[in-house]
Amino acid sequence: MFDWLVSWWDGVEFWVVGLWFPFQFVLVMAVLLPVCWGVALGIDRSVDRVSAALGAARRQREDRA
Repeated sequence: MFDWLVSWWDGVEFWVVGLWFPFQFVLVMAVLLPVCWGVALGIDRSVDRVSAALGAARRQREDRA
């Protein structure tokens, strides 16, 4: 089912492995840094939303008591 994806990924992997190391490093950093930044941003926003929701629930519970 995903044979085309595996074949494409193997081609990309072989292409990257065949590059000179400084080019490999620059390419990986150009892809990896934005991806990691985006994941970190998503985690940060998720934690902020969860903590805000829990804080609001706690305040409501304290107001009732």
